Amino acid sequence: MPDRILLRAGHVLSMDPAVGDLPQGDVLIEDGKITAVEPDISADAEVLDMTGRIVIPGFVDTHRHTWEASIRNVAPDATLDDYFVDILDSFAPLYTPEDVYAANLAGSLECLNAGITTLVDWSHINNTPAHPDAAIQALTETGIRAQYAYGSANTSLADYWFDSKIAIPGDDVRRIRSAYFSSDDGLLTMGLATRGPGFCTNDVVTAEWALARELGIPITVHVAMGRLAGRFGMVKQLQGLGLLGPDTTYVHCCYLSEEEWQLVADSGGTVSIAPQVEEQMGHGWPPVMKAIEYGLRPSLSIDVVTTVPGDMFTQIRAAFGAERARVNADCWKANLPVPATMLTARQMLEIATRNGAHVAGVEDRTGSLTPGKRADVVAIDATALNVAPVHDAAAAVTLSADVSNVDTVIVDGVIHKRAGRLVADVDRARRLVQESRDRLLAAKEAKSAA
Repeated sequence: MPDRILLRAGHVLSMDPAVGDLPQGDVLIEDGKITAVEPDISADAEVLDMTGRIVIPGFVDTHRHTWEASIRNVAPDATLDDYFVDILDSFAPLYTPEDVYAANLAGSLECLNAGITTLVDWSHINNTPAHPDAAIQALTETGIRAQYAYGSANTSLADYWFDSKIAIPGDDVRRIRSAYFSSDDGLLTMGLATRGPGFCTNDVVTAEWALARELGIPITVHVAMGRLAGRFGMVKQLQGLGLLGPDTTYVHCCYLSEEEWQLVADSGGTVSIAPQVEEQMGHGWPPVMKAIEYGLRPSLSIDVVTTVPGDMFTQIRAAFGAERARVNADCWKANLPVPATMLTARQMLEIATRNGAHVAGVEDRTGSLTPGKRADVVAIDATALNVAPVHDAAAAVTLSADVSNVDTVIVDGVIHKRAGRLVADVDRARRLVQESRDRLLAAKEAKSAA
């Protein structure tokens, strides 16, 4: 008999226009796949009572440096300039494979706990060949859906970020592709996390883009953020090198020119926006509405837990508040009414789910509660005092709920959180990441004293 789970009597927000919303509905999961979303389903299955729950697709985080979980909150007041010195030039060179494993284990469990079922792990900590193996091992063990984006080493700020002449090692990227990602259909897929023009010489940029395309893996790159990259014209430079394409995700995009926005749209590129980081660290205003204006489908991401929280609820509200504040202020100054395109609470849920799956390259298998897709499902406890009473279920999720309300989390048909508790060895993950913290702090102190 197939392995079946029946989610019964929840308020279903499918995020699929063809399926719609069901104020009381059931979701049937068979062998990891959603097979039906209907008002009432009878099936021989394990029944999870969703009464008082809002059932949604899992959130998708399209850009997180998961390896930084060991150094959470070490840079609470940092600007982006500070981050490069305090994190990439201070902590990153000290990371062992064991530190990467501990951080990716704790960091991806943190995602699952918060209802993030898909993660793009932007892993620019590959100081030795053992580092990517450790990162992938942890992602595999937690059971999260993830794109592992292989990045550069970070042993010297001068070597890797100031007009770098050091390309990501092609032989090791090929090894990782062959060893772990021979298929693109698994729970884990692969990408290439590149530094891009302005941070690297053109020869390095061209080599890294060619490597990704040789291996048939997507590319993800930070662009147009604050003082460090806002004036680089990185997308324009990529156009000049003949490298633009639909396989590239542009992260942040705060200071793209109008021409560059059009280039991204025309090339079929995708966009990841990390609102809390962008507002807090000086990248610029999160350009959610600008992306939509150009016909793009922006997604949301956490970026760095060294400085901001690691949950999607924070990102939704940071983007929603910032964009509406910016537009309201502009309209006030111009004495104009707010436009019909003003962001809505419902849009934010779509951005955090379907759009995220689109950007991560997995919309064919997740991002909505659609029969035929894999079962990545989250249930929000709507009986909690911070959520109840529910008038608008989408607004309840995007504007009221928090991590404490994430009741159930399912990835690929496997239950990872049940009745508000992770189904995982949380104590081990916490112990390992705390030991990693202590080791890194001791190594940093020893380095400073030398």
